[in-house]
Amino acid sequence: MELLANAVFWTAVLANLTAQTLKLLLYYLLEGRFQWHRFLDTGGMPSTHSATVSALAVSVGLREGFDTSLFAVAAVFALIVMYDAAGIRRAAGLHAQLLNQLMEELGQVIRLGPQRGPLKELLGHTYLEVAVGALIGGLVALGVYRLFPAA
Repeated sequence: MELLANAVFWTAVLANLTAQTLKLLLYYLLEGRFQWHRFLDTGGMPSTHSATVSALAVSVGLREGFDTSLFAVAAVFALIVMYDAAGIRRAAGLHAQLLNQLMEELGQVIRLGPQRGPLKELLGHTYLEVAVGALIGGLVALGVYRLFPAA
């Protein structure tokens, strides 16, 4: 299968795993315990989405050329994903936070009905989280390209 031998693909995967691992370690430093579920969670510092798509775009640019149509597609794709992460998904997380607060207050008033878990609030990213994720992705792509320039 050609995808498994594709350096651009593996660079994006490596950037994803790097950002998720850094997120896990950062939360460990902040909270003093590993929360393994954070490795698969969305949201938080750094943005794994941004790291992945920026690694993809930079890797395409390094291998195919920054003046190619393929790089333009990858760059526009990366910008849309990062805009979505900091905009729409961030707003959805803030809405979930407000709804969770309203449900808690409603439950205290009524004290009836089915109890359900809270909505996931950490969906999107701040602009700083997106920028750090993009920086990680770019650095991973540059590192992979320098180690394997012909791959």
